[in-house]
Amino acid sequence: MSPVAELSHGRVDDRGSSPVEFVLVGALLTALTLGVLQFALAVYVRNVVHDAAVEGAHVAALADTEPEEGVRRTALVISRAVGADYAQNVTVRETTALGAPTMEVTVRTTLPLIGLLGVPSGLEVTGRAPVESLAEAG
Repeated sequence: MSPVAELSHGRVDDRGSSPVEFVLVGALLTALTLGVLQFALAVYVRNVVHDAAVEGAHVAALADTEPEEGVRRTALVISRAVGADYAQNVTVRETTALGAPTMEVTVRTTLPLIGLLGVPSGLEVTGRAPVESLAEAG
């Protein structure tokens, strides 16, 4: 019986469709898995950079340190965790929050989109800490 006759009688030959289905489903699942992993990496980088900014703000806010020590500490923590390329743009400034003097460390870094490659300055986080004073409260 010819293939045209088989189709007209309702019989369809589905030999060879399993490998194609496997490839299509496998590609979809692989893409989904890689997307989840990339999102997790981006969240990890954001958390590391934020924690480093907060730690740097605490160091900069100490009474016996200079603000630049907070910048150095922030850059060191980021460099050790995700690489020195992510610690290139760290700034510190003194500001006021809730009526109290605070130190504010801001980090602008790459937002990872493909592995650790991504949008330069696509991620900005800020850490704050109250300024410590040597004056006695009384």
